[in-house]
Amino acid sequence: MRLFLLVSLVMVAFAANSVLNRMAVFGAGLDPEWVAVLRLGAGAVVLLGLTLALQGAQSLRISPKVVVVGMATLFLYIYGFSIASGLIDAGVGALVLFGSVQITMFVGAWITRERLTRWRLIGAALAFAGLVTLLLPGSSDAHIDPAGVGLMVLGGIGWGLYSLNGRGVRDPLAATALNFTLALVLALGWLAASGDPGQGQAWGIWPALASGAITSGLGYALWYRVLPQVPASLAAIAQLSVPLIAALGGALLLAEVPGPRFWISATLVLGGIALSLKKS
Repeated sequence: MRLFLLVSLVMVAFAANSVLNRMAVFGAGLDPEWVAVLRLGAGAVVLLGLTLALQGAQSLRISPKVVVVGMATLFLYIYGFSIASGLIDAGVGALVLFGSVQITMFVGAWITRERLTRWRLIGAALAFAGLVTLLLPGSSDAHIDPAGVGLMVLGGIGWGLYSLNGRGVRDPLAATALNFTLALVLALGWLAASGDPGQGQAWGIWPALASGAITSGLGYALWYRVLPQVPASLAAIAQLSVPLIAALGGALLLAEVPGPRFWISATLVLGGIALSLKKS
C-alpha cells in the first residue's frame, strides 16, 4: 500500500508538470527555452540544498557514466516537452508523452530480458489502445499539432531512457540533484543560442518555478527512489494514468475540457492498468 501511494503521488506530480508548463508556455507565452532554464534551475537549487543538508557533499560522488546519461536524457525530455507544451493541450500532450515513455521502457525491459507476464502484456495493449482511441482522426476533444506531437514523442523517449537509467542509481536524491544541475548547463546553452528570448507575461515565471522546484525536482527524486522497487514494464504502465490526471487538471485550470472520447479512453487506460497488476 505504501508503494502504491508513493507511485500515485509521483503520477500526480508528473501530471502537474504538464499543466504548469502549459500555463507557462501557452498561457503566459514564455519562450520554452526560458521555461526550461527556470524549471531546471529551481529544481537544481531545491535538490542540491536537500542533498547537502540531509546527506552531505560526499553523497554527490556518483558514477560519471550514470550522471552523464541522466543529464543527457533529462535534457532531451525537457527540450521536447518544453516546446511541445505550447503546441498541444495538456491532456493530449501527456498522452503522447507517456505513450512514448511506455514504448521506450517496454523496449528496455525486453532488451534486459525482464519477464513480461501475460496480464502485463494484455494490460499494456489495452491501455495503449485507450491512447490510440483518443488520438484517432476526427476527435473533437483537442487540437493536435503534428510538430507538437513529434516533439512530445522526443521528450517521451528522453524520459523513458531517464527512467531506465534511474533504476541503477543507489542514491536517487543526489543523482537527481546532479542531473538537474548539469542539464541546466545544457539549457543555458540552448537559451544563449536562441538569440533574444524574453516574450510573455511575467506571471508565467511562477508555474515554471513550481514545476521545477516541486513537481519536477522533488517528484523526480521520489520517482528515482521507488523505481528500483517497480519492474520497468509495470512502471511504464503506471505512467499511463498521468494523461488522465493532466486532462482533468487542464479542464480545471486551463479550460481545456475533455469530451466523451476522453472518458472512453480513460476507461481503457485504467482497465489496462488494473489488468497489468495481476500476478499471473
